Amino acid sequence: MSELNKELMQAKHRLEEAEARDRVKERKARNHRLIVDGTTLEKVFP
Repeated sequence: MSELNKELMQAKHRLEEAEARDRVKERKARNHRLIVDGTTLEKVFP
């Protein structure tokens, strides 16, 4: 395997890992937002 090909594969994997981390962050932020909004609604409409 050539050195250039190896570097391309490493860059691709780093990008995929970064995208996976971003998806996790977005999912956690959405879950947090839904929980906070839900508790606010429960306070207003018990």
